[in-house]
Amino acid sequence: METFQRVADAVAADIRSGRLRPGDRLPPQRLFARRRGIAPSTAARVYGELARRGLVTGEVGRGTFVRAGREADAPALAEPAAARVDLELNYPVAPGQSAALAAGLQRLLRPDALAAALGPARAAGTPGARAAVRDLLARPGWTPGEVLFAGNGRQAIAAAVAALVPPGGRLAVEELTYPVVLGVAARLGVTAVPVACDGDGLVPEALAEAHRRTPVHAVYVQPTLQNPHSTTMPPARRAGLAAVLEELGLHAVEDAVWSFLEPDAVPLAAHAPGRTVLVEGFAKRLAPGLSVGVAVPPAALGAPVAAALRAAGSAPSGYALEAVTGWIGDGTADRVAAAKRADAAARQRVVAAALPGARLRTAPRSYFCWWDLPAPWRAETFVAAAARRGIAVTPGAAFAAGPGAAPNAVRIGTASPSPDVLAGALETLAALARSAPDEVLGG
Repeated sequence: METFQRVADAVAADIRSGRLRPGDRLPPQRLFARRRGIAPSTAARVYGELARRGLVTGEVGRGTFVRAGREADAPALAEPAAARVDLELNYPVAPGQSAALAAGLQRLLRPDALAAALGPARAAGTPGARAAVRDLLARPGWTPGEVLFAGNGRQAIAAAVAALVPPGGRLAVEELTYPVVLGVAARLGVTAVPVACDGDGLVPEALAEAHRRTPVHAVYVQPTLQNPHSTTMPPARRAGLAAVLEELGLHAVEDAVWSFLEPDAVPLAAHAPGRTVLVEGFAKRLAPGLSVGVAVPPAALGAPVAAALRAAGSAPSGYALEAVTGWIGDGTADRVAAAKRADAAARQRVVAAALPGARLRTAPRSYFCWWDLPAPWRAETFVAAAARRGIAVTPGAAFAAGPGAAPNAVRIGTASPSPDVLAGALETLAALARSAPDEVLGG
């Protein structure tokens, strides 16, 4: 074994034992070389090897630091599983984003700025936060009006639904939809009504027909990169849906959580500004642990949505709100979003290479894909067989809004594992799909 590898192993042992802790700064390479009795060139190779192993990170002008250990992933749509590779959880982290976000926090290290950030926050946020979010979400022909804040995107969804649909009321949703909204509806005593979709998204005529059969109070929809099909409504479909909302006197909750991956898509709120409450959380756009969500209601709905946020205690963290405001203002939010668009596209290439010929529904910049399984596989059986191989995927039934046959499909989230681990897991799933269920499970 070469000298640099032995020294790197020794430093790695110090990190594992806790003698070197996350955030500790390693000495400059020349000083490290003197202390270890090695050449400066060898020290450089040691630092390179530690970085390759993911144990340290270098920051230009600051030095080399021990990285924080990565916690085990937990599924977002179910109880935590013991899977080694999680293709359920879907919170993207782009390469280099932590360094970019850390740089943007420097201003909060001033005592006066930190004191302000650690104060209580309200649904109305701060003037600076409202202006920043308006700038971030604005598109040609549309600028958000009132901006309200929640603790996360799910709270923003719940507040919008609570403001629009009374207990016992009916909420139209896409026939396959984000499972969280089904849980929100159930907790609020609201019935979710599935509405047919096609290759362009929710079908406006199907919404009108569902409303004529038994009136609904509002509709929840993801027009951009809809979960789980990755469908993005074209402008004509958005305009058609806006016309039906106006004709029927309905409001929509537009979940824009993945819209940062398709920045050219004009929101439904631009087509139906008086009929749409746009909601988003920043966990996907910026960082998984970031507790800030936004609701952008039309003027007539500002008070009811704000009241629903206050009633649920859904205020954001003041510190997180100030962090988001700064990251938007200094351009960090845009840079991280661009990095995630590139990362999502790269992961789609991994999917295409690992699952050739599979019946997939996805998009070039989506972080998930819908896999219609080959016969004789059934979704639940496939999920169980994948779990035996240490891979967690989500059965299609988790997204079904109505009764009837569960979709014979699984959703694969691509964001959580590294690209190499993702490729290996997908190749394992491809081999599994080519086998017979009874061979795999001993049926």
